[in-house]
Amino acid sequence: MVDSVYRTRSLGVAAVGLPDQYADGKAAKVWQLYIGDTQSRTAEYKSWVLSLLKKHGCQGVLDVACGTGVDSIMLVEEGFTVMSVDASDKMLKHALKARWERRKEESFDKWVIEEANWLTLPKDVQKPGTGFDAVICLGNSFSHLPDFKGDQSDQKLALKNIASMVKPGGILIIDHRNYDHMLNTGRAPPGKNIYYKSDLTQDITTSVLLVDNKPHMITLDYTVQVPAEQSQEGCPELSKFRLSYYPHKVDDFKELLRNAFQGKCEQSVNGDFKSYTPGQDTVPCYFIHVVKKTT
Repeated sequence: MVDSVYRTRSLGVAAVGLPDQYADGKAAKVWQLYIGDTQSRTAEYKSWVLSLLKKHGCQGVLDVACGTGVDSIMLVEEGFTVMSVDASDKMLKHALKARWERRKEESFDKWVIEEANWLTLPKDVQKPGTGFDAVICLGNSFSHLPDFKGDQSDQKLALKNIASMVKPGGILIIDHRNYDHMLNTGRAPPGKNIYYKSDLTQDITTSVLLVDNKPHMITLDYTVQVPAEQSQEGCPELSKFRLSYYPHKVDDFKELLRNAFQGKCEQSVNGDFKSYTPGQDTVPCYFIHVVKKTT
């Protein structure tokens, strides 16, 4: 017997407002173990982000997809003034714990962490002056926002709100997985995760949900082997959880971003932190969009 309802997330996860797919706490904990800490970030990723921010003279950064705080911690350690927000309190508690443990360091004492929703961002976040030097939304985070209305109105509003946080001359760095490849092949692109150096053994199953014969959602079922020393049970554990994403195609997402900035922007697209050319031989796992707000 099959489920009459297609589950888009693990059981126990909230479905009101902006869905918190980590609300059961377990997925948040395992995800924290999976992605590791700031030291687990690939050298290529860290070097690319830091050089980009420094190239544009950025100091104040808003992380609108803070999660457990791994990106924000890296930036705080590098001397940036960081404000971090997320809609998941279960994820934020890991960031708050990290700030508390390093509260005696001045940079961490000044680190601002708040709960905020992309759909109400201007009300939830008080931006400094005309905005932040940079806004980041990384780790395929934006794809968590579904399109339940079928017209992408929530996604358009969210991007408009995120763009409003960027000051004139500032930049937005936002990414998503290579859903073009997933939709064309039914599989994730080959290659390791460009963000994390996880030591945990994992298996990921990809499913595509069609609505009116159009791709509406991609669901990834994660199976992660958690070793005894990191398990809450004190013994090796096989943890399973489901996360769902809206499958943004690279060209369509580029257009969504242009509209969010009302056309007043300069855009570039990178594939796995390298310059991307459509049709190139190497298939990127992630697309990273860099949008500079023009005056």
